Amino acid sequence: MSSSALPRGGAVCLLEALLTRAMRVRAFFALAVVALSLYIAATVPIHLGLDLRGGTQIVLETRNSPTAKADSVATERTMEVLRGRIDALGVSEPTIVRSGDNRIIVELPDVQDPREAADVLGRTAQLAFHPVLGAAERDHDTSQPPPQRPKERIVPDETGQPLRLGPSALTGADVDGAEARLDQQRGAGWFVSVDFAGSGNGWARLTGAAACVPPGDPARRVAIVLDGKVISSPQVDPSVRCRTGITGGSTQITGSFNANEAKELALLINGGALPVPVEIVEQRTVGATLGADAIRASAQAAVIGTVLTSLFIIAIYRLMGALAVVALVCYGLISYAALAALGATLTLPGLAGFVLAIGMAVDANVLVFERAREEFTARGSKSLRSALKAGFRNAFSAIADSNITTLIAAGLLFFLASGPVRGFGVTLGIGVLASMLSALVITRVLAEFAVARRPVRRRPRLTGIADTGRVRDWLNRRGPDLMRHRRRWLALSAAALTLAVSGIVVRGLDFGVEFTGGRLIEYAIAEPVSADRARDALTDAGFPQAVVQTSGDNALTVRTDELSNAQEARITTSVENLAGSAEKIRDELIGPSIGEELRRGAIIALLAALVTQLLYLAARFRWTFGMAAVAAMAHDALVLVGVFAWLNKPIDGVFLAALLTVIGYSVNDSVVVFDRVRELRAAHPKTPFAHITNTAILQTIPRTINTGMGAAFILSALALLGGDSLTDFALALLIGIVVGTYSSMFTAAPLAVELHAHSSSHPPTRKGPGTATATTAATAVTATTQPAARPKQGTTANRPPGDRHTGAVKPHGRPVK
Repeated sequence: MSSSALPRGGAVCLLEALLTRAMRVRAFFALAVVALSLYIAATVPIHLGLDLRGGTQIVLETRNSPTAKADSVATERTMEVLRGRIDALGVSEPTIVRSGDNRIIVELPDVQDPREAADVLGRTAQLAFHPVLGAAERDHDTSQPPPQRPKERIVPDETGQPLRLGPSALTGADVDGAEARLDQQRGAGWFVSVDFAGSGNGWARLTGAAACVPPGDPARRVAIVLDGKVISSPQVDPSVRCRTGITGGSTQITGSFNANEAKELALLINGGALPVPVEIVEQRTVGATLGADAIRASAQAAVIGTVLTSLFIIAIYRLMGALAVVALVCYGLISYAALAALGATLTLPGLAGFVLAIGMAVDANVLVFERAREEFTARGSKSLRSALKAGFRNAFSAIADSNITTLIAAGLLFFLASGPVRGFGVTLGIGVLASMLSALVITRVLAEFAVARRPVRRRPRLTGIADTGRVRDWLNRRGPDLMRHRRRWLALSAAALTLAVSGIVVRGLDFGVEFTGGRLIEYAIAEPVSADRARDALTDAGFPQAVVQTSGDNALTVRTDELSNAQEARITTSVENLAGSAEKIRDELIGPSIGEELRRGAIIALLAALVTQLLYLAARFRWTFGMAAVAAMAHDALVLVGVFAWLNKPIDGVFLAALLTVIGYSVNDSVVVFDRVRELRAAHPKTPFAHITNTAILQTIPRTINTGMGAAFILSALALLGGDSLTDFALALLIGIVVGTYSSMFTAAPLAVELHAHSSSHPPTRKGPGTATATTAATAVTATTQPAARPKQGTTANRPPGDRHTGAVKPHGRPVK
């Protein structure tokens, strides 16, 4: 028997059975995901970035040499050599990975002084043994070989005496091993014992040729050259016979070494020569205390902000709000487990974004609950289950479109950008997927289970979706026509853009070292020091271009062009002399190539995200919507950058993460409004487009306010408790949320109306009599919730009981022509 032939009661029972089965499937899926996330979170530790853990990160780039090309194969071989050197350093839990074809990232946790590590890793260790052809003139240019004897090299020995060296007879590849030893019998200090591979015939031939020269002649010496520098040039002992040489396959390198120098030389020799030269293009050091402070501050902000957000949502939506809080906890668990399972590195921007996402994840729940409120009120129905089901159904398109646009941006950031921008793309993508799963599956399972209980059905107002809410009631009473003055709103947006661009032009942008290259050092100082005094001290030390900033009484930051480790030591000494004592808590060295690459990658990724989102929105809605949404997104980004320019705040990786979050927030807001416009337009195609847009804005205002308030609690906690490292991040996002909320209503929507009016394919609808000042109803309000009133000019009367409100009505009861 078909379902259509069933009695009414049988059809209802069948429908309830199908709904129950679907609920069970969703419940089982949600339980499985939460259980798996719990298992991963308990068993798989998440990898913390060095900005949270403390330590040193060094990025090396392989270079072409006359004999080898720096391709992926050479880079892999270089990694193996570097791995041996790192193991010899004794660093616990080091990480070494390849990035691209010619870049290697080395992370050394708990290493606070990177100079030794950088010297060991960056040296090519090109060890060679050369015959000495004789002494050279002291005033000879040692940088160029003799013109008549191009195979010779003139290199000063360890005392500074220039020597003429012949081609190398042996290289580091002929060395079997080396060991630093202390000559305790003769008291000659430290030396390095070198064992040659095989029988050592090459060493015997080299020393045998030198033994044919009389003692005292410079040609009786053998030069041991490391990276083009003579580290030892001993004479062959008089007991060695001509053409016989030193046999046995071993020798000793002397050179007045101390213990550290001898051990380092042995380490380099044992590590072997790098296949190709390498250059340090980036170096970051973060003190362990700074990372611990960031984690503690973020944790405090997360707890306080989440509690405040939870109380706010519960106060607005009561039981549904409490269930949404449970779903948000599951969201946090799923996001954390996904990061751990993928082996992603959680950095400071990622951590702040993760904390912020807790507040942003409220958005999907708010969309569903607001649509459920509309359905429950508009139908005049007491069925919580049907209203909730309709709420999920009607909110799905807005949730899907807004999150897909964000996923597009996250994917492009991952594939086109690099560094912290790429990592932010990973965190952003995981957060979006976890948010959709939390809202559409976990929240739905909990909500459907709750409304099926008899005590809840008897008290529908307990759920929070059986009334319209104060904001919606106020909008219904006032019924403002926001689109009547749309050109004024656009003029105000243009003025904000002009002011922002003026800040960029007048004040300029203070780019961080991530984008410009250079070195940034942050100190924790014992005594307060003014920025002017510090600048004078660094000028006297030979660094007149250094940029000095102070934060509070015990923090000082110095930013300069690229510095060597020796120059950095001079700056540190100057700061210590000025402040009594100074602890280096952060040290970043970014090469020009890295800065240019990060800047170029970020710009390309952002432009690609804008174009791709425009195409998606144009295909999903129409081109006017896509242009308006992207224009509003660009408006928000420029205003935020302009505010930071006026405030002289740094444009660094943390700011870029905030900017990307603001862009995503702006798109989400615009998509929610345009999704409602599309829905109302389909139901009332003859209603003027401006009226449709105005109704869509008024219907989505409660969602916008509630979502913004939820995120504001988290951001305020970050700004007040997050410390210096997170204050600028939270400030940027607070500004972005305010600007994004404004632009979705007063930039994107008016611009869409103007573009629609000037579109050749969609000419403006001509207004009929009585339509000049009429507006549509603000919300889905029936006579059962509001008393009837006489219509006023510019407002709309309440609809009769049971008449479902869809947004657009005939003004004053007259037909729209």
